[in-house]
This record gives sequence, structure tokens and C-alpha cells, in this order.
Amino acid sequence: MPQENNKSYPVQDFEGEENGAQHLRLEIKRLLPDRRIDKYLKHRCPDYSRAMIQRLIDEQAVTVAGRAVKCSYRLKPGDVVDIILPPPATNEISPEQIPLEVLYEDDDMLAINKQADLIVHPTRGNRGGTLVNALVYYSNSLSQVNGQFRPGIVHRLDRNTTGVIVIAKTDTAHWCLAHQFENRKVRKVYLAVVHGTMDLDADVIEIPLGRHPYIREKYTARPEMGKTAVTRYELQRQYQGYALLRLMPHTGRTHQLRVHMSLIKHPVVADTMYGGKTMTLLQLANGMELPGPTEPGGKLKEHDPVINRQALHAAELYLLHPISGKEICLKALLPKDLQLLIDLLERYRNLPDTAPK
Repeated sequence: MPQENNKSYPVQDFEGEENGAQHLRLEIKRLLPDRRIDKYLKHRCPDYSRAMIQRLIDEQAVTVAGRAVKCSYRLKPGDVVDIILPPPATNEISPEQIPLEVLYEDDDMLAINKQADLIVHPTRGNRGGTLVNALVYYSNSLSQVNGQFRPGIVHRLDRNTTGVIVIAKTDTAHWCLAHQFENRKVRKVYLAVVHGTMDLDADVIEIPLGRHPYIREKYTARPEMGKTAVTRYELQRQYQGYALLRLMPHTGRTHQLRVHMSLIKHPVVADTMYGGKTMTLLQLANGMELPGPTEPGGKLKEHDPVINRQALHAAELYLLHPISGKEICLKALLPKDLQLLIDLLERYRNLPDTAPK
């Protein structure tokens, strides 16, 4: 049989919401006949189980010539395979005393109001300073369903998205909570400030999403091969050039809300990855007198950005308690930076009588 003589090399290490992933490119020169891609990648990436490789293929983290494939795809000479590899799991999680705002806690679960600039779990590039490091310090009881690498983690928020995130303290609770998320039994409400004037007071966005074919840390519309993604929005307040929205995702795709709003030409403010722009206090004031020292925003200098990260907050989460079955409503107050942005929009960009009835 011919021997494998394939070329592989790392393409880049990129900064994303889950820092530390590695982009590896494999150029297939010769290979054994009828080699399934999942088996081949397990051989080439021995630090990862076949189940993990199959999951990456299902999540479109593996492409051949820029197109998503199935686990059963048979590799051919000339194929170029791109794979986004998450950092290998580690059994060493260092407890860190990072402040946590606990919204709810009992013997089975807890809920946190996650702050901005906080990655959910350790990665190859960020072993510390994550929510998991904080949780290991805070609690001796966390589920192990996802292994010691991600104890307690049922779902995730992007690094710079704030708001409600639920943590499982027991394996039983974890399975029950994960089942609700997987079957879309959890109701999520986000608040976002976006650019532009909304044509409709409410609408549903249905655009399949997948990884960007050229910029691997991004996601984009993939009508032919993307996964179903559905977002409903409701206008809360229209400002001059900006809008405050309630966003209700019916699905939970990576970066879904940010990508959907960008695709309809209303990117989230300061979400520079997807077309959002930051604005300084002077730009927001739009020629009006700047606030005094004791007023909201008064401590900002005129060229200071009003907010330095995407203006997106997971405000509400409705689910059933994993043991009792009772409905729980979890709400997280707006962080100071997003509240300040809204206060300044009310002052400088207010359009009277524009709130939907």
C-alpha cells in the first residue's frame, strides 16, 4: 500500500471568543484508499478523541477546499483540509479569586451575571483568568460532565457579552439543564444597542450560519451548508442613528445575534468584528453641550469611547429547575458601560414618541 506523505502546518493562532484555538491546514498528497476524514484526523491529531473530531466536523470546524463535509467524507489526493482545533483539555485548573455576581444558587445550580472581558473556560492561550478559574475557587461542587477542563459549564457567552450564565453543580443537574438548552426549552432575552433606524418594530431573522470561509474566527451566512439560526427582535427605543432592541434567539449558534444583526445592516454598537463601530463622547453628543462632571458620562473626556466592547447583554433567562421542575426567571441588571451608553443616547439622540406602543 502507498504510504502517507501529507503536509501539515499551523496557519495562524487567532484571538476569538474562545482564545487559544489553532487553525491547522493539511494538504493531502497521498493516502490509503477509502480513508474517512474523521479516522484520518484522529490519526493526525492524536491529542483528540474520534468523538471530538466528529463533533468538530459536525460544527463545521473542519472544511475541505473551504466547504463543510460529513464525517463519512472520503479524502482524495489534492484535498486541502482546514481544521480549527480547540486547546487540549487540561486537568489542572487553578482556583482564582475573581469577583462573581451570583444571581441564584442552591445545591444543584447557580447563575452568574458575567462581566465583560471574561472568557468562560481556560484555553491554550488563556490558562487563567476565566470564569471556570473563578468557579473552582468559589465552589467545591461543580458538575464533571464536561470533564475537569470545563467543570459546571452548560452553555457559554462570548468573552465581551455580559449577563446571565447558568452553572451546574451536580452531574444530574447538568444533564437536565443541557437537555433544556439542546431542545430549545430555555427562553433567552438579550438587550442590544445597534446602529441605524429600524424599519420594523419587530421581526424574525432566519439565516443559516456557519464559519466564514476565509476568516476562521468569524461566522457568516451559509445558506447552502449552514446550520439553522433564528432570531426574533423587538424594538424598545429608537434613537437618532441607534436603536435599543430586545433579541430573542430561538437557536444557539456561535455569535448568532451579532452575525444576524450585522447581516440585516444593524450591527451591534462597538462590535468591530461584525461591522459595529465605537463612538466617542463627542461623536455621540453630535454638537450638543457635553455633560458636566456630576452628570452621566461626565467623567469621560470628549475623545473617550463610550463603550469599548459589543453592546450586548444577556438580560433574562427562563428555564425549569433541573430537580424540582419549577420555572426559574433569572435577570441580570445592565452593566455600567451599557447603562451609560443608553443614558447618553437618551440625552443626545432622543427622538420623542418613537418607542413602540
